[in-house]
Amino acid sequence: MISNEQFLKSLQQEGISLFTGVPDSLLKEICACITASVDARRHIITANEGAAVALATGHHIATGEMALVYMQNSGLGNTINPLLSIADREVYSIPMLLMIGWRGEPGVKDEPQHVKQGRVQNDLLDAMEMPYEVISADTRDYAPVIRRLIGQARDESRPVALVVQKGTFEKWVPVQNEDRSVHKPAITAQLMPREKALEEIVHALGDDDVVVSTTGMPSREIFEIRARENMGHHRDFLTVGSMGHCSQIALGLALGQPGRSVYCVDGDGALIMHMGSLAIIANNAPANFKHIVVNNGAHDSVGGQPTVGFAIDLPAIARACGYRDARRVSDAGELKQSLTWLARTDGPVLLEVRVAKGARKDLGRPTRTPAQNKTDMMSHLGNQTEAVK
Repeated sequence: MISNEQFLKSLQQEGISLFTGVPDSLLKEICACITASVDARRHIITANEGAAVALATGHHIATGEMALVYMQNSGLGNTINPLLSIADREVYSIPMLLMIGWRGEPGVKDEPQHVKQGRVQNDLLDAMEMPYEVISADTRDYAPVIRRLIGQARDESRPVALVVQKGTFEKWVPVQNEDRSVHKPAITAQLMPREKALEEIVHALGDDDVVVSTTGMPSREIFEIRARENMGHHRDFLTVGSMGHCSQIALGLALGQPGRSVYCVDGDGALIMHMGSLAIIANNAPANFKHIVVNNGAHDSVGGQPTVGFAIDLPAIARACGYRDARRVSDAGELKQSLTWLARTDGPVLLEVRVAKGARKDLGRPTRTPAQNKTDMMSHLGNQTEAVK
C-alpha cells in the first residue's frame, strides 16, 4: 500500500497547492491525511464535484498554480460540464489533477449503483480526451506517475486524471488529533444516534405515507428498521446513488401522488450538494411534501469528513426559498413533537434533525435490488409495472 504522507509530499513537491473535492470511501485515508496536514485555506471540501473543478480553475487563474480535485467516480458526471466547457484546453485551458476513486471496478465486488459507473469510467475519460493513469496498492514507484501527469497537465495546460483502485492507501493514523478544517463538526456525542432518529420517523408515518431516502447510511438504516420490525419495504424508495437528488425524486413523487404525504429523508451533505432544489420545491409548493434533513455535520458514509451542515441555518434557508415553515430539533422529545407538527402542517415544510456521527459496525445493506425496490413502490402506489425477480 501507498503511504499517505509520502503521497501527499509528492503532490506538494510537484506544485499542487490547493486540495479540493468531495470525499470518497476509497480515498478516505489520503483525504484524512490531507485534512490533518494541509492548512484549511488550502483544503476545501466543496458542495459538489463540479464546484471543485470551478474552484481549481479560479485558483489557477489567481496564482498560476495547480490544484488536486478528488472525487468518487460517481461524481465524475458532476464535473463533465465544467471540465469540458471551462477547463478543457479548447476553452480556458486550465491545468489540474483529478484523483478519482474507482468504485465498481470490473472484477471487484461492489454495490449495484457503482457497477455500471465503474465499467464505463475509463471510457468516459477517453471520450473526454483526458489523459489518465491508474495506480493501486502494488504501485511501488508512484512518484514518477505523479510527476508525469502533473508535467503533462502543466505543459499542455489541461486537466489530467489519476484513477485510484480500491485499497491503494495505507490506513491513516494521525500523530495527533488535528483537524485543520474551517468548519469542524460540532461535538455530537450528546446528540441522538441517526438510527434512533430514523426509528422515530418511521414509527410516526401513516400507512399511506411514502419515503424517499438519500444515498448512504440513512437508506441502509431505514431498510434495516423496516426489516427488523417486519414492516415491508414497499413504502420506501431508497436512493442508493445520485447523491443530492433524492429531494427532486420526492418532488416528482409528491406532484404525481397529491393524495398522500411524501417524506424526503435527506442528509446534510446531500442537501448542500444541490441546494438549489429547495427553491424548486418551494416554487411548486406541494402541500404533501415533508422534508426531513438528518444532519450530523459529516459525510458519514465515506469516512466522516466534515460538511458545513452545523455552520449554516438550514431552516432559515428553507424559509428563504419559500418553504411554508421549517424547524430544527436535536433530541428525541423534540423530534416526537415535531413529527406530529410535520404530519399536520401543509408543505412544503422542512425539519432539520441534528444527530451524532457514526453507525453500527454491523449495519447491513438492502437485500432488495434497486429494480425490485422501484417495482415494490410502484405496485404499492397502484401503478402496473413489470415484475422484477
